[in-house]
Amino acid sequence: MKSWPWVSIDQSSLRNRFAYVKALIKRLIRDIQEGGLDYRAMSLVYTTLLSLAPLLAVSFSVLKAFGVHNQMEPLLLELVAPLGQQGTEIVNRIIGFVSNIRVGVLGFIGFAMLFYIVLSLLQKIEESFNYVWRAKKSRSFQRRFSDYLSVLLVGPVLVFSALGLMASMASTEVVQMIISQEPFGTLYYLLGLFLPYLLIIGAFTFAYRFLPNTHVNFRSALVGGIVAGLGWRAAGWLFAEFVVNSAHYAAIYSSFAILIVFMIWIYVSWLILLVGAQVSYYHQHPRYLYLPERDVKLSYQLFERLGFLVMYLIAEHFHQGKKPWTTDALSQHLGLPDLMIEKILDALKERNLILVAVEGDQGFVPARDLSAITVSEILEAIRTSPAETSSIDKNTLSVPAVDHLLERLHTCGAQATEGLSLKDLVDA
Repeated sequence: MKSWPWVSIDQSSLRNRFAYVKALIKRLIRDIQEGGLDYRAMSLVYTTLLSLAPLLAVSFSVLKAFGVHNQMEPLLLELVAPLGQQGTEIVNRIIGFVSNIRVGVLGFIGFAMLFYIVLSLLQKIEESFNYVWRAKKSRSFQRRFSDYLSVLLVGPVLVFSALGLMASMASTEVVQMIISQEPFGTLYYLLGLFLPYLLIIGAFTFAYRFLPNTHVNFRSALVGGIVAGLGWRAAGWLFAEFVVNSAHYAAIYSSFAILIVFMIWIYVSWLILLVGAQVSYYHQHPRYLYLPERDVKLSYQLFERLGFLVMYLIAEHFHQGKKPWTTDALSQHLGLPDLMIEKILDALKERNLILVAVEGDQGFVPARDLSAITVSEILEAIRTSPAETSSIDKNTLSVPAVDHLLERLHTCGAQATEGLSLKDLVDA
């Protein structure tokens, strides 16, 4: 089946890497300016400043129980390395503040408040990623609590334990003897050079894969992680040059200069993280690169046609015993963005015409026997908008001439679909 002309992909431009990258850069700039990524990065700066101390306090307590808490300071120094000497001062103050927090004397309520503040930061990040990925629903409270808790408790322990294990192994006699032999010595030197890049790319890839409440392909998450990781390292180098040449800021802002520079760096870091998420999204859904607007709008006639078409395809596969259609499969088959297909599927699910057969794969099947689903039901589901449930005074919308016309149209539609079931449509 042919794609709709206005959302079709120019295959030649996709094969031309330069043209694709050019289109991607244009779209990213537009998303930053018009898509609200900059505002979301700003809000994350505020949330980060509020949650930084509780986050480090919780992580420090967990890491201290496993004896790897000493690895926290080198990681923080690496994250604020672009700030130079000011970054070292910030880390020393944060570590000193966190070390003085006695989690044991906070009590249950105090410890619960620490966790709540930390979870609110992760929830804010998830909401930003869901916005990028057009995910309409956030995690449930149960999933949010379990998933976030595993990240907070297990993640730092595994990361810092691995770093500590690598450092201790490098100092053993066997490893030192291996390193003294070529080409292992050169490989070890190169590993030391590339390890910071690999770690940051791995962290970004994990965030893109795990945090959005939707399915993200590993390859797309990795592409976004590579772009964001390299971009973050490059931005760190440029920001370090900015800090070196910004001595006049200290003269203007006095002791507040270090805080302002720190906030700017947090903003740049969050913006790069969100841009990387956008790159992952466009890699997995390249059709959205060529849409005129971020939000897809369907005309009445197109929505009606797609509604019948999607319902027909789902019923046909079910009738023939084939694998249920998924959102992604329907998008690929019809040559349309996922967001369009999701709007149709939501309208059909609300009227109990289709249901999810396989929760993990999001495969859809008819909710009832095909002969029990009438075409008039499908038409009513497509034409009825959820907005009709809002409190609107029907009398203000009533004009006799218009009412009579709509009644005739409804009668004509009912006569045209009378006695016609979905099974009749599939059999035809």
